[in-house]
Amino acid sequence: MISIRKTLELLAPAKNLLFGKEAILHGADAVYIGGPAFGARSGAGNPVADIENLADFAHRYHARVLVALNTILRDDELEDARRLAWQTYEAGADALIIQDMGLLELDLPPIELHASTQTDIRTPEKARFLQDCGFSQIVLARELALPQIRAIAEKTEVTLEYFVHGALCVSYSGLCNLSQATTGRSANRGDCSQACRLPYTLIDGEGKPIARDKHLLSLKDNDQSANLQPLIDAGIRSFKIEGRLKDLSYVKNITAHYRILLDSFLAEHPEFCRSSSGTSTFSFTPQPEKTFNRGSTDYFLNERRDDIGAFDSPKFIGETLGTVRSLGRQSFDLDTVSAIHNGDGITFFPSGPHTTGELVGLRINRAEPIPGGYRLWPSLSNGRLPTELLPGTAIRRNHDQDFERRLDKESAHRLIPVRIQLSETTDGFALDIIDDRDICATATIVQAHEPAHDDEGTRTRLRESLSKLGSTPYRAGSITLDLAQAWFIPAAVLNGLRRSAVEALDRARKAAYTRLPRRPAVEPPVPYIEDALNYLGNVFNEKSRRFYERHGVRVIEPAYECHQEKGEVSLMITRHCLRYSFNLCPKQIKGIAPTPMLLQNGNETLTLRFDCKPCEMHVIGRLRTRRSIPITIQADSYENGRSG
Repeated sequence: MISIRKTLELLAPAKNLLFGKEAILHGADAVYIGGPAFGARSGAGNPVADIENLADFAHRYHARVLVALNTILRDDELEDARRLAWQTYEAGADALIIQDMGLLELDLPPIELHASTQTDIRTPEKARFLQDCGFSQIVLARELALPQIRAIAEKTEVTLEYFVHGALCVSYSGLCNLSQATTGRSANRGDCSQACRLPYTLIDGEGKPIARDKHLLSLKDNDQSANLQPLIDAGIRSFKIEGRLKDLSYVKNITAHYRILLDSFLAEHPEFCRSSSGTSTFSFTPQPEKTFNRGSTDYFLNERRDDIGAFDSPKFIGETLGTVRSLGRQSFDLDTVSAIHNGDGITFFPSGPHTTGELVGLRINRAEPIPGGYRLWPSLSNGRLPTELLPGTAIRRNHDQDFERRLDKESAHRLIPVRIQLSETTDGFALDIIDDRDICATATIVQAHEPAHDDEGTRTRLRESLSKLGSTPYRAGSITLDLAQAWFIPAAVLNGLRRSAVEALDRARKAAYTRLPRRPAVEPPVPYIEDALNYLGNVFNEKSRRFYERHGVRVIEPAYECHQEKGEVSLMITRHCLRYSFNLCPKQIKGIAPTPMLLQNGNETLTLRFDCKPCEMHVIGRLRTRRSIPITIQADSYENGRSG
């Protein structure tokens, strides 16, 4: 049996059934998808029938389907969530990704449980606690550095999952209430308004503006392409791509990119293996910079280094093309060495005293080569070029029409290599097909042994016929003819024998695929790592309260969504530090005190407080009680900071 500790999994997002199938074809070992409700992306729900269809497709490759059931739940939603858990299990799902511990108090199906990133796993103690509660796989906080990951791996036996690509939440996941406070839309309920992507003005302790109308809480995107081996060495076994709301070209491009990187590692480290079957081939070269991103950072994996902010724009700025040479009435000349295509999308930042500084985008109707570049005719709403476009303006491309066209088509095949052996029996022939996991299927046929006239030619034709696996998910690797001599076998007979063997292999692989059961929880229940939880514990229902009480927590405040806090509270805790971003960090410059700052957006004012020991920034704001959500849970009196 393959050791879980030596198995690597590429985990890709599935917005829907189509996206999930394409992720698997492009090399994913597992996909995560939302059901019809209670997933942490309200815009990415799917009917149970589609999950069943996806599971059937994935299991052909022994790939897994993980269902996100990872919002916090009201009391009146728990029964619906329980029923949905059973429905997805019966549909063939392999695991449930959850945040709300109240679900563990319900009659759940015997299915693996995975701890969502919303459970805020940053310490070995928290990770071990979740393992002891019955979780088989846990998603570590994106803020962790390699030594912290290694420390967690040393204290646990469960599969450690880590985000390697995609958008970064500026807050510790599960600890952000900024959206709920400003719009009434809860991130923990799957409805984040992305207030962190808005423009803000930063004001210092003396009331002086440091930056105006910048996207100061918006981060670059995560990209761990260069860090896969260090992550594996530290103990990561599941590599997760963010993006259940991204488009299909992103899913194809990024999944293929990481498949190639992981396969390269596996080729050099035979002690490791991938968790599913098959080899993907692509009709394109993956290029992560071609699909949506806000720039790239490896965040805190190698400790704090370069700044991580995407302050200029939260949009996809794109790859650098060149600079404007000259302007015409409806066209302009661009100095560039890159090929530009009709239909490309370009962007630029306007300059000058009367511009907003916000990113401007144009679509190119026609591109004609000229010496040293291109003459471009963009689509214009008023028939004239934007006044903000000036000679010398830097131009980027955020939509490569040629690249997108390649991804719009069928762009990947995934085939399982098999060994084929034809042998003779006393009254006919037997065909064995063995897959990459040594699962073997056999088909036999009664057929007279009639010598062929052309020994070598017959053997060649037999091999050619046996290799024709058509639309099946298999690819012939080796073909062995275990025959005393070349026998004449009619083409129709041989084709029927091959089809029967393939069908038998399909059945054998399906029978061999097993969903892992839920990990048993330690009994009696292990104590939680703290004996008190404040609102950041996200306790939103009585079952969740009961869970923590069973695990020794004495004081439990309700979740922020209950709106029972008084005065100003911490709406966000983040390792992103604006003092560091603007070279005002007390650790960088002696004599500077970490005094509070302000963030302003319109009528919204937020206070920034800095906790330099753990190197964290707290975004403080006031509760808006008019947007309260009814909840039956009662608050305990608790004045201290968050525990756990």
